[in-house]
Amino acid sequence: MKRKLQMVLSLMLALVFVFVTACGNSNNEGSTNSGTNGTTNDGTNAAETAEPITIRIASGDNNPSWDDMNSDVGKAIKEKTGITIKQEFPVGGTDSDMFALMVASDDYPDMVMPKGSAGKLVDAGALIDLRPLIEEHAPNLQKIYGEYFNRLRWSEEDEAIYTLPQGGVGQTYFDAGGGFQLQHQVLEAAGYPEIKTVKDYEAAIKAYIEKNPTTPDGQPTIGMSLNGGEWQILISVTNPAFYATGAPDDGEFYIDQETHEAIMHYQRPIEREYFRWLNHMNNIGLLDKESFVQKYDQYKAKIASGRVLGLIDQNWDYGEAENALKAEGKFGSTYARFPVTLDETFQDHSFQGTGYIAGYGVGITKDAQDPVRLIKFLDYLASDEGQVLVNWGIEGQHYNVEDGKRVIPADVQEMKSNDNNTFKKTTGIGNYLISARYGDGVKDPSGNYYTTTFPEQIQASYSEQDKKTLAAYGATTYKDLWPADDAFPERKYGAAWTLPFETGSQANVIFQKTQDIMKKRIPEAILAKPEDFDKIYDAFLKDLEDADVAKLNAEFTKMVKDRVALWSK
Repeated sequence: MKRKLQMVLSLMLALVFVFVTACGNSNNEGSTNSGTNGTTNDGTNAAETAEPITIRIASGDNNPSWDDMNSDVGKAIKEKTGITIKQEFPVGGTDSDMFALMVASDDYPDMVMPKGSAGKLVDAGALIDLRPLIEEHAPNLQKIYGEYFNRLRWSEEDEAIYTLPQGGVGQTYFDAGGGFQLQHQVLEAAGYPEIKTVKDYEAAIKAYIEKNPTTPDGQPTIGMSLNGGEWQILISVTNPAFYATGAPDDGEFYIDQETHEAIMHYQRPIEREYFRWLNHMNNIGLLDKESFVQKYDQYKAKIASGRVLGLIDQNWDYGEAENALKAEGKFGSTYARFPVTLDETFQDHSFQGTGYIAGYGVGITKDAQDPVRLIKFLDYLASDEGQVLVNWGIEGQHYNVEDGKRVIPADVQEMKSNDNNTFKKTTGIGNYLISARYGDGVKDPSGNYYTTTFPEQIQASYSEQDKKTLAAYGATTYKDLWPADDAFPERKYGAAWTLPFETGSQANVIFQKTQDIMKKRIPEAILAKPEDFDKIYDAFLKDLEDADVAKLNAEFTKMVKDRVALWSK
């Protein structure tokens, strides 16, 4: 029995080794960096050790623009801290698969950035409590989180801080990256019509595709494509049901803002009507027939071809493909964004306030070779000097200071706007937002914004086609088309999608069942004959009931109310 156990453990460790090496190995451990101490502009030491080290970070999100610290910013960070990052990404699997393998083998990299697997890692004892390290060694981290430091605690029962959330503190949204997207050429051909409801959106697509059934290079034009073949079904198919029906995105649950009672959002009768509209779009031939079977790369390739007139997605999901269009000069095939709702009685709640969301972030594992040095590394990235470096790059190269203001040169901005994939990989700007950070709209002691996302810079980054479209709608940014930030009361629980179920709990088991049901029934309902839609949707709701969704709703309600109580202290 002992020999069999040893064989199993050996196999697991071998799999981990394959996973790590598949992400790219290097011999940079012998770096010539002297490890000289760097000092930030607020007086903290960037590196306390003379010897350079290489650390492993496992990220749950793939980053095709990761530069392996060979970029300008990457090299500057190595010079300042003496630390080389080897970042690992999911290979042939998901975030959950990657971290489940680590738990099974009980072998971890120095740091982790899990998306939805933090609870699994905490339950396994894989993450160390960062609170004492922060309190002793990280003044910049304390400064950034400030009044929200209490929100970092894991739970009412466990005050440990296992991860540092990476969402911007003090965030102001100056632009909108989601909503419903339409190609600029579609809007121009229609004379820039009002785009407020799904009927408006549908009419613009229909009018264009009737006159342009094929693209200039002879490919069939696609009215609208959804990224529903993989996990992004949540982003492109189901989350928009919130926004189109006047609710904020709270993951898979709708939260009553007064009582904080939770139900799985598909149980809202009005959402049935949103999915009925998608069924209608499929029935009249305007929905891509491959929406629920295509892989992510196929989805992006279609967008990059210029064939897809409309999307319902987030810019971070389709942006890589849109950048390819920009790089080819096909700006008419890039997208404008609108807050489209089921009808004019609803308002898009995309920007309903949450306060600071203590969500996904970076954690240090029990196997880390030097936790103190790692927290100091994260603290450097959170310093004023570090924040300017990771967001703006290097002075004189990526930005200049003119009359006390940081300014991005025109040629740098052009590359950033038109070929952001190459820009990110070459410069490293945006690749090192792995620690605590200030949100858009927050200014540093010099009076400049910490980030490059502010109204003037956003407008400078827009293409001429963007500016033309926005002018037609009387707007200067896409955010202008959305309801104002103060149109809705702030959510006292933040965003419910940040609440994790305990690994192995009954609620988690039920939740996974409901996800499997949703991934089967929602595509089935959308692709069905219109006369069969209600029958399938009724079966969907019955499947949820049989899976004990009522018990799940009750448990999630408790979690939301506990969060409200915890954050109220």
